[in-house]
Amino acid sequence: MTDANDPPVVPDEEPTVFAATLAPHRSLSQRGFLLVMLIVGGISFASGVVFLAMGAWPVFGFFGLDVLLIYWAFRANYRAADAREYIRITPTLVEVRHVPVRGRPWEARMNPFWTRVKRHDDEDHGTLELSLESQGKSVPVGLFLGPVQKGELGDDLSAALSEVKRGVTRTVF
Repeated sequence: MTDANDPPVVPDEEPTVFAATLAPHRSLSQRGFLLVMLIVGGISFASGVVFLAMGAWPVFGFFGLDVLLIYWAFRANYRAADAREYIRITPTLVEVRHVPVRGRPWEARMNPFWTRVKRHDDEDHGTLELSLESQGKSVPVGLFLGPVQKGELGDDLSAALSEVKRGVTRTVF
């Protein structure tokens, strides 16, 4: 989503007004995952043995299939947690880089003086959608965040863009 009218690449000497690295949250650790799989596998095995003793031997295989499907779902969930989104605001550039787990990464660069934060807030649920808009382009940000986190990110982005528009002061050491 870069355009010929976009500002040039930002040199490293320029101060960073706002920077964030966003990643999907996973509440279950690897140890917790192992514990859940052991419990599910144990219950499934015990139930399968009961059906096997009653002579319903095909049911035993279906209990094993359930454990395999649960394992596959957790692995897919952990793989999706590798996605990243990088947002950086400097006095001359707003840069959003999205690195998905699968597919091609993309990058959007915008002029901070033409950029505004657009959000869709719901009274009951909080911020449902958040994007940065500039010159007719809309770049969604924080897609995997919850409503509360999207609201906080929106507030932080608005504050950073306001600071840039007011003029960033540099401290000389």
